[in-house]
Amino acid sequence: MTVLQVGPLMPFLEADLRELYAAPRLPDPPDSFLDGPGAQVEIVVTSGRTGVDADLMRRLPALRAIVNFGAGYDTTDVAEAARRGIAVANTPDVLDDCVADTALGLIIDVMRGLSASDRYVRRGDWAAGGNYPLARKVSGARVGILGLGRIGLAIARRLEGFDCVISYHNRRRRDVPYRYVSTPVELAAETDVLVVAVSGGPQTQHLVSAEVIAALGPDGFLVNVARGSVVDEPALVAALVAGRLGGAGLDAFTDEPHVPAGLLALDRVVLTPHLASGTTETRRAMADLVLANVAQFRKNGTLVTPVV
Repeated sequence: MTVLQVGPLMPFLEADLRELYAAPRLPDPPDSFLDGPGAQVEIVVTSGRTGVDADLMRRLPALRAIVNFGAGYDTTDVAEAARRGIAVANTPDVLDDCVADTALGLIIDVMRGLSASDRYVRRGDWAAGGNYPLARKVSGARVGILGLGRIGLAIARRLEGFDCVISYHNRRRRDVPYRYVSTPVELAAETDVLVVAVSGGPQTQHLVSAEVIAALGPDGFLVNVARGSVVDEPALVAALVAGRLGGAGLDAFTDEPHVPAGLLALDRVVLTPHLASGTTETRRAMADLVLANVAQFRKNGTLVTPVV
């Protein structure tokens, strides 16, 4: 089966795909490839940042499987893939710990002002005689988790070590020792920190709405380790600039890698470049799972971690 790389991947995964399958990368512009060798492509390897849309599926007539490097696959038109009988896989589980670690890091950073206080020292403000403003306590905080899947549960387990009071909203109740709250607005209204850990896609578009942000209020914090599309970004920026939201730790944005200019000067906001799963160990494990999916599909037409 002919394998094609669509979009950039980790260099070691690109090297493995070339060595094992002589997989080319879809050129830009793609027309010369799609009008020729593209007719033989049966497996595409892509990422959550690139994906495969309906038009590309149409132009790859032999396509049978899409293997996504990453847990999120909202950039791939999954409904169209299902309609065409194209299988889709992602790389779940192996990144849960690192994403949960990042969420905890953002919670601690934005509540205690660690990044902001680092800048305070570097600017010479401390040496000039000014004590850094008081921050907020993390231990014992009320934390709401929006999306209690594998990553949400990993975040909750870590928060238990901080004696946090944990509640959650999910599509359905889970058999867990945390309190279920029926709507995101209600969850935000009764927590100090709202952590976003839901999947991206149309079903969660702007789930964190202006109403949710307002419910958090000027003493609340938002942490997003999911997708930028989940948050109403203009409403978030407006609330932060006006002081109607206490702060935010953001690892995902609507138009990556572009970050709203209004956030850049705010010390109450921690900004990271979508690095939640970005460790050597996790990215290698994700690559290995991609290769396992490709190998198994070539062998028997099934995927190790199918989503469709």
